[in-house]
Amino acid sequence: MSLTAGIVGLPNVGKSTLFNAITNSRVEAANYPFATIQPNVGVVEVKDERLTKLSEIFEPERTIYTTFEFTDIAGLVKGASNGEGLGNQFLANIRDVDAICHVVRCFEDPDIAHVYERIDPLEDISIINMELILADLSSCENRIGKLEKKAKAGKDKEAEKELKLLARVKECLEQGKLIRSLGLDAEEELMLKSFAFLTAKPVIYIANLKEDEINDPEANPHYRAVREYAEAEHSEVVAIAARIEEELSDLSKEEKNAFLEELGIAHSGLDELILKAYRALGLLTFFTVGKDECRGWTFREGMKAPQCAGVIHTDFEKGFIRAEVYSYEDFMEYGSEAKLKEAGKLRLEGKDYLPKDGDIMHFRFHV
Repeated sequence: MSLTAGIVGLPNVGKSTLFNAITNSRVEAANYPFATIQPNVGVVEVKDERLTKLSEIFEPERTIYTTFEFTDIAGLVKGASNGEGLGNQFLANIRDVDAICHVVRCFEDPDIAHVYERIDPLEDISIINMELILADLSSCENRIGKLEKKAKAGKDKEAEKELKLLARVKECLEQGKLIRSLGLDAEEELMLKSFAFLTAKPVIYIANLKEDEINDPEANPHYRAVREYAEAEHSEVVAIAARIEEELSDLSKEEKNAFLEELGIAHSGLDELILKAYRALGLLTFFTVGKDECRGWTFREGMKAPQCAGVIHTDFEKGFIRAEVYSYEDFMEYGSEAKLKEAGKLRLEGKDYLPKDGDIMHFRFHV
């Protein structure tokens, strides 16, 4: 399951520095058969300690973590929705991502000029949001125009239903609000999915701080303002010092842990960003284990067992019979599959089973 987050932001907010860190941290291309990674895309491993511990127990030939793609989106200026600057490229690229990582400058530095000659993260957020709103409004109006002609030509219940929903979307955008603020239900979200509306995508705000502020972000008033803004719209926020992330990306695991300990930080900002991107997209992880390979697999919350099997291979989904399932927590408690069976903790689940985060699964199927 290929998932991508687009990194956006105004000039000189630290977006490129952060992307450099992501690019340096990317996993070896050998783990990605049939994938061509362009220069503006970085693929990073989701460092899941559960998989690390499973690998220590099973001692497989290889361990493969789940991954996440980050796309460096072209810079944005006012007027992007009308094609100003690299606006058209920006808007085209951002339509293809699953989530938006919005880098916001929260640091003062006279040596790094701000494009609008002031440090005001909420105003920066407002500029980008307004460009996205205007782009969505243009797309919405174009679609409404086509649907109105279709509805007049004959009775089309689906067109009328879509028209009614788009009228709500248009009103929302005209009020300067984001589509994700509408609280759409699953059916409505599915109806709008093909439009790839920009303001319907989940957002993680990345507050870029100075190196000496990262161990206490709450002391920075700009960070507090961004956090409060994000909480009000039910979005995620992560504090990052992009320069530190760039330094960390060149270190070994041992050196990285020592550096973080010296800074008084439990996890790198990049690791936290990946976890929050997962949360924003409703993503979970199941594991397959064995002597040949221990691997994490990404799936969406609400997927049933056959669909999860299909994440591994389409034949697994088509020929799904059942799944042998036990939880990571139970395995760590009992220590082996044999003891899990004795305790009745290894289950056989059918087609309606909804896998949970941390499930260890073995699929039975026929071709």
